[in-house]
Amino acid sequence: MKITEQQIEHLADLARIELTDVEKVKFGSQLSAILGYVNKLNQLDTEGVPATSQVTGLLNVWREDHIEGCEPAARELIVENFPDRQENLVKVKGVFKATPEEF
Repeated sequence: MKITEQQIEHLADLARIELTDVEKVKFGSQLSAILGYVNKLNQLDTEGVPATSQVTGLLNVWREDHIEGCEPAARELIVENFPDRQENLVKVKGVFKATPEEF
């Protein structure tokens, strides 16, 4: 499949890059070769071949999230021993420094 110079220029505009005339010719021939190879792959008989996104057979190994409760006595002990707290909440240093106006 032959790519025109206008198509190369359009792709360069989309990618926000400037190409010289030499680069347009070079990349045009390279992209034409790639598309020619893909076209050969399209001619293969894939009847009976299942569609797949990966071939290793691996499955998702993540576990489901679940909440485990904490005994009230253990919770009180944690909060009592924490150096900075407010009632039954533990205070920690802020991670983000943003004002409500920034949101």
